[in-house]
Amino acid sequence: MSHDLELIRVGKTYDNGTLAVSEFDLEVARGEFIAFVGPSGCGKTTTLRMIAGFETITTGEVRIRGRRVNELPPERRPTSTIFQNFALFPHLTVRRNVEYGLAVKGVKGAERRRKVDDILGKLGLSDIAERRPEGLSGGQRQRVALARSLVVEPEILLLDEPLGALDANLRKSIQHELKLLQRNLGITFIFVTHAQAEALVLSDRMIVMNRGRVEQISRPYELYTRPRTGFVARFIGRNTILPGRLKETSGEIAGVETALGTFQGSLHGARLGAGASVELVIPSEALDVDLGENDQRARYGGNWLAGEVTSREVVGHTVYFAIRLADGSVLSVESHVGKYEGVSRSSKAHIGWAAAEATVIAQGQ
Repeated sequence: MSHDLELIRVGKTYDNGTLAVSEFDLEVARGEFIAFVGPSGCGKTTTLRMIAGFETITTGEVRIRGRRVNELPPERRPTSTIFQNFALFPHLTVRRNVEYGLAVKGVKGAERRRKVDDILGKLGLSDIAERRPEGLSGGQRQRVALARSLVVEPEILLLDEPLGALDANLRKSIQHELKLLQRNLGITFIFVTHAQAEALVLSDRMIVMNRGRVEQISRPYELYTRPRTGFVARFIGRNTILPGRLKETSGEIAGVETALGTFQGSLHGARLGAGASVELVIPSEALDVDLGENDQRARYGGNWLAGEVTSREVVGHTVYFAIRLADGSVLSVESHVGKYEGVSRSSKAHIGWAAAEATVIAQGQ
């Protein structure tokens, strides 16, 4: 397989000894949409800046289509970068903003006009080509920034929180446009965002970082349903996490002894021995709420817990429950609002789950 981007043991340590990015490897196929997520200061933006050439690399290599680019300045790399503030020139029209990169690269005359006209047409900007940025909406400015980056025909487009400055409704609309554009153009996108939902919707693969280290690289659905570390389990989605000790295994199914009882989950390929300190991770969507103990026992065997509903909140078509367990801990459940019409605040509830939908991970990872 040919790779548009390769990071080979790439790391960054500042002069004062602070670790920004621990050495890690990554291979990105042509046309992939990769999203970096993680808390502030985790190293995701630093990684993007090392790919772009705005940040020096302490260790390792960055290769684009097989060519080492460590020593190349940003303007000589086959990449374009879009920043959160769009960085448009306020005194230039949309057309002049878009053609700026072509002018820097020395593209002249008819060819420059053709390229600009083509990208303005693709992004629906032709009618506002002579307007200046201050007269544009947030969505229009976002498209201008995209047009300016794409007109130079980069091999990789780097996006640093490009939707962060937009309101929620516009952000959702631009997400859809961005994914369609990426699919149509077939360009590799490397996307940094704080918004988990955004990354889950847009990306082909997600990279979760924490304190400069990569915690997990997975497709969105796997990342959401099969976290491999405690950090990912707590950072992505709404998971119930029960600490305990691995009791026994049968194939992929393992029994976990917890303070609330012994329950089952899937090892999902993990190699853990009896007696190991583990955590049982149960996605919120995998939890099934029922008012009857016998029904839950029949469905899930021993995989159920008794509790009391302490809150019920409806947001659109989704209902969110908080359920307090016998030990005082609270778990979260979300589902379609029509599924649990009979479950209300102060209801006694029994919460069950299928063993195959829960994941057993090593504690402390």
